[in-house]
Amino acid sequence: MEQQSLEESLITAWVNITGVLKNNRITQGLNYNEAIVMNIAYHHYLKGEDASFKTIAQTTKMLKSLVNRTIDALVRKNLLERCEGEDKRTTFVRPVTENLEIFLKVHEQSLALARAAVEIIGEEDAKTFVRIAQKIAEADPLGDNKD
Repeated sequence: MEQQSLEESLITAWVNITGVLKNNRITQGLNYNEAIVMNIAYHHYLKGEDASFKTIAQTTKMLKSLVNRTIDALVRKNLLERCEGEDKRTTFVRPVTENLEIFLKVHEQSLALARAAVEIIGEEDAKTFVRIAQKIAEADPLGDNKD
């Protein structure tokens, strides 16, 4: 059998890790996109900010139409609420605080997965993984993330 190229090995590893991350057992009650959008909104909430639609689209690299559908689904589930900024053209979202516990249960499952990963690879490799993943995301290697 022919040895895989580094590029093929990277793609295989990426597919394997995203399969673990997208596993529905860690996002019970929310689909993967909903969990990701809630995570962004939650982290903005912790900083006392609302998350803008634009920030969510840029961070997730999701199509704007998919971000909108995902936000709509979370609003219907009463987990997010839309709010307007000073500029009426800008849409923001924030978690519905009374229902934040629903998301936090899902988030805790994600944190448990992260803790298990750290146990497997060690703290140093986990920090390296975070640094490398951030570097790739910020570089947007194929240039697809244009405003």
